[in-house]
Amino acid sequence: MVDRLDSIDFDIPDNLLDEIQHNIEHIIRTFDVPEENKMEVIKQINYIYTRTKYLSVTDNLTGLANRRNFESAFEKEFLRAVRYNSKFTLVMFDIDHFKNINDTFGHPCGDFVLRQIANSALQTFRKTDTVFRFGGEEFVVILTETDIKQAIIPLERFRKTVETLGLTYQDKEVEVTVSIGACQFSPDMKTKEEFLQKVDETLYKAKNSGRNRTILCDFPEGS
Repeated sequence: MVDRLDSIDFDIPDNLLDEIQHNIEHIIRTFDVPEENKMEVIKQINYIYTRTKYLSVTDNLTGLANRRNFESAFEKEFLRAVRYNSKFTLVMFDIDHFKNINDTFGHPCGDFVLRQIANSALQTFRKTDTVFRFGGEEFVVILTETDIKQAIIPLERFRKTVETLGLTYQDKEVEVTVSIGACQFSPDMKTKEEFLQKVDETLYKAKNSGRNRTILCDFPEGS
C-alpha cells in the first residue's frame, strides 16, 4: 500500500481529507463486527489518512515540501511580516542548463540531480528555513527572521556546495550549478504575488548575467 501511495501525486484539500477520514471512521463504528476488528480497520484507515495527508504536501521525487505546501507557508509568513514588520527573505533558485542534462544523460539522471540538489539544500539551510520544490528544476526557500544582508552567506555557501558536488551518474561526470535570486520582504510590497514576482525577476537576472551566481534584490534604505 505504501508503494502505491508514494507513486501518486496528491492534491487534496486538508479539510476534504479530514472529512473523508471522519466519515469512514463513523461508518466503520456502525459495523456489526467485534470491537477489536473495528479498531484494527480504523487503525489502518488512520495510517492511510496520515500518509495521504503527508503526500499531499510533499514532492514525491525529492521529498521536499511541494508547491501547494509553499503557497500555504508563504501566505502565513507574508501576513505575519505585514502585521509585525518581521524580517524574512524569499529565495528562488534553479538548476542551470537542466534541459541539457536531461538531453545528454537522460531523465533518470535528471531525477538523480534533482534529488542531490534537494539534499544539498536541506544540508545547507537552517532547520528553521523551509526548502520547497516549486516545479521542474526550480526551488524556493523561505529564510525566516533573515534580512537580505544575512542571506548572502548561506546562499553563497549553497551555490558553492552545488558547484563542487562532483556528481557521477553511471560512471559519467555531471557538472551542475545553480542560479539564485533573493529578495527581502519590504512593507511597500502590497501582495505576496508582487513579492514572488520580484524574486522571480531577480532569479532571471542571475541566469541572464551568466548563471552560477547569486543576485539579491535592492532593498530600500531605512526599511
